[in-house]
Amino acid sequence: MSFHENRHIAALRKNYQRKGLDLPDLQDDPMTQFSIWFGEALEAEITEPNAMILSTVAPDGVPASRTVLLKGLDGESFHFYTNYSSEKGLHIKENNNVSLLFLWLDLERQVRITGKAFELPMEESLYYFKSRPVDSQIGAWASNQSKVVPSRQYLERKFRR
Repeated sequence: MSFHENRHIAALRKNYQRKGLDLPDLQDDPMTQFSIWFGEALEAEITEPNAMILSTVAPDGVPASRTVLLKGLDGESFHFYTNYSSEKGLHIKENNNVSLLFLWLDLERQVRITGKAFELPMEESLYYFKSRPVDSQIGAWASNQSKVVPSRQYLERKFRR
C-alpha cells in the first residue's frame, strides 16, 4: 500500500456523538450494566448483538482473536460454546485468561471484559448441542475446527456420511 493510500486510511474518522458515558448514569454492578446495554442492542435490532470477539493466548504467548456468539449470561459469567479440541479450546485449556469484546457500532458502544474461562457442566453443553439444528450438529461432527480442510468436497463427503 502506498504512502498516499495509507494517509487516506488514517484520515478515516467518525465523530461519535450519539451517546455519552457519565459515571452517575452507570450501575454499580457491571453485570447489571452489561444487561442494560445488551438489552439496548437487542432493541436496536443490530446484526448479531451477541457476537463477541474472544481473545486467547497460545502456548507460545501469541494472542489469537476470533468471533464467537454469546449463548448465555448469568450473574457472574458469559457463556459460549466451542469444540474443546479447537484452537480456542486448546488455548483455554493451557491458559484460561481470556478477553471478550462486544462491538456495537450502531450504538457507538463497545464493552471489553477480561477474566478466566471455565468449562460449563457437560449437561449444559449437551443441552445446547442438542438444541442446535440437525444440520448444524452434523456440521460440527464433520468439521475439525481450526484444522485445514483438504477440499470442500472432502468436507461435504464427511457431512453426508
